[in-house]
Amino acid sequence: MKILSQIGLILLVTSLSACGDNGLTELKAWMEQVKKETSVKVASVAEPKVFVPVSYSGASLIDPFDPSKLLVVFARLKAANSNGLKPDFDRPKEALEGYALENMKMVGIFDNHKSLQGLVQIGKAVFPVVVGGYVGQNFGKVISINETRIDLVEIVQDATGEWTERKASLELQEAKK
Repeated sequence: MKILSQIGLILLVTSLSACGDNGLTELKAWMEQVKKETSVKVASVAEPKVFVPVSYSGASLIDPFDPSKLLVVFARLKAANSNGLKPDFDRPKEALEGYALENMKMVGIFDNHKSLQGLVQIGKAVFPVVVGGYVGQNFGKVISINETRIDLVEIVQDATGEWTERKASLELQEAKK
C-alpha cells in the first residue's frame, strides 16, 4: 500500500509539472500582439453652440398670467352688460331659504279657495309654499304653482360676478306603493 501511495504521488507531481509556465507565456504573447495591432480611436467632441441672448420686447405688454388682466376684462364686461339685477340682501330670510332645492320635494297642493299652495317636504317636515315666497339657497322666488309643479326663478352669479336669472322647478313626487 505504501508503494501505491508513492506511485500516486509521483503521477501527481509529474502531471502538475506539465501545467507549468508554457501556457502562461503563450497567453502573454497573444495579449501583446493584440495590443500592437489594435489602435485606439477617440472621436473629437463637437464645438458647443454659441448662446445668443434675445431681448424680450413684450415687457411693456400685459402679462398673460397676471390675475389683474382678468380683473380688467371682467370689469369691462360688467360695465358693458350691467343689467341692474341683484338679489335683495336687506329683506328677512324665509324658512325654506336655508335648504338646497335638491333636498326638497313637492308632495302635494292645498287649495284654500283663495290661492293654491304647494306642499314641500324636507326630511320629515312638510312646509306650505305660496306664490311670491322664497325657496332655496339661490334667492329662488316662487312664480307659479299648479297641481304637478312649483316653478321658481333663482338669481345666481355667473363667472364674471354678474347676477343672472335661472328657472327651476320642483316636480310632484309620486307616492311609493
